[in-house]
Amino acid sequence: MDKRSFLKSLGLGMAALPFAGSSDALAMAAQVKPLLKGNVLKAGDTIGIITPASALGDEDAITLTKEVLSYFGFKVKEGKYIRERYGNLAGTDAQRLEDLHQMFADKSVAGILCIRGGAGASRLLSKIDYKLIANNPKVLLGYSDITALIMAFQAKASLVTFHGPVGTSNWSNFVANTFKDQFIDNKLVTFANPAKKGDNIVQYKDRITTINPGVVEGKLLGGNLTLISGLCGSPYLPDFKDSILFLEEINESPEKVDRMFCQLMNAGILSQIKGFVFGKCTGCSPSGGYGSLNLDQILRDFIKPLNIPAYTGAVIGHIDDQFLLPVGVKVRLDADKGTIEILEKALI
Repeated sequence: MDKRSFLKSLGLGMAALPFAGSSDALAMAAQVKPLLKGNVLKAGDTIGIITPASALGDEDAITLTKEVLSYFGFKVKEGKYIRERYGNLAGTDAQRLEDLHQMFADKSVAGILCIRGGAGASRLLSKIDYKLIANNPKVLLGYSDITALIMAFQAKASLVTFHGPVGTSNWSNFVANTFKDQFIDNKLVTFANPAKKGDNIVQYKDRITTINPGVVEGKLLGGNLTLISGLCGSPYLPDFKDSILFLEEINESPEKVDRMFCQLMNAGILSQIKGFVFGKCTGCSPSGGYGSLNLDQILRDFIKPLNIPAYTGAVIGHIDDQFLLPVGVKVRLDADKGTIEILEKALI
């Protein structure tokens, strides 16, 4: 729901309030949160680039990010501290926070692209001015450690953000086309793995596996498994009730993946969702050999018993060709076909 739709629905809801008890009416009104959305981007707009997590390895990361944005016709504004280093982080918490706040406060900045993920974004969550974010809704794009911001902005400001490539990602034509479809054309896209048979008679790469069949609709939430499990018990996770949860991971052994799914189960998140998608678990090979669980077994143990539409193998995660998913909007999941259909415009 965008601001305009919210005002209309709020008016209808308020009209019904006299028929309810005054305390019930006030509680009902307090629970209503508008879904905030940024504006569609256009050539000539200024995109801010920031490093809210790990430090950059070299200047090439900034140069390549600028070239990517220039390809789409955008101007670029650098965060003041993107070249800073504090241990493994891209500057102190105060410096990274200042860049984040400045980009949202700057009326000339139409959207924000994170140059990379890594680690450290979660350190900022308790210090962010969420009122500033809510008063200045705009595009924020990133993945991996940026999941911390994606989840917190949905939980604390109801802002639609975007899980997808960072500046240092490999910007293939597949990624570039999804970027244009979302941010410039504001399309209602149906995401499906690319069909690449090559000279083969069947497709071998990027196949999906249905865990439970079916079609379901709900609010799309998700990101990196480590980040989401690490935020359990904090105020920075949104309400997962009736949502479609997507997850991805990198360089974690199956026993650690299993532990994180235990956390999602014990925190009550898995029991609330209506649908589930797992993307890629890049570099998640067993470390112990004999007796190690594999990802298929973990998903069978935790997701299969939920009896909700679910599939795995989506091109989401630390890979070259990846979906660019609007987090917070309504979608339709088809677990048989392996598709995520966006049902609600993510921008205004």
